[in-house]
Amino acid sequence: MEQIDTWELSCLVMNTELIFNIANLFVLPFWALMIVLPNWGVTKKMMDSLLPFALLASVYLYLFVTAITPESAEALASPKLADIARAFADQNVMATGWVHYLVMDLFVGRWIYQQGQKTAVWTIHSLILCLFAGPLGLLSHILTTVIRDRFFAKEPADIATQS
Repeated sequence: MEQIDTWELSCLVMNTELIFNIANLFVLPFWALMIVLPNWGVTKKMMDSLLPFALLASVYLYLFVTAITPESAEALASPKLADIARAFADQNVMATGWVHYLVMDLFVGRWIYQQGQKTAVWTIHSLILCLFAGPLGLLSHILTTVIRDRFFAKEPADIATQS
């Protein structure tokens, strides 16, 4: 019986690792398109779709349901740093958390990309930062937008003379 439990556990870990690796690879084409080919019609069409987010969120749901234990549920219900650290020491919980980051960072990246398309603000640097450190990319985009609006916005007279 102990061998079966160990075998089942190793299958779960292998599946979790496989899902983790696939999820990591899954997001890369979206980031590449937004950064390298932002004005390509395919990029615009793909980034208008919510399907990638629904797929990743479904993977997250699967990992969340399979990774949750009474201990990790307790740690999440009443978060204390030491408890969260212990919960994330579990490979399944960490994979779940990582997919959470992938979903949310890509969603924020998509928002940055769409804002750039809508307002013509430069986004490549913010998207690269968002890919590697989501909140820094968001902050970069906010600052870039503020700087552009404050120092480089066209005056009403400039707009009238261009018409």
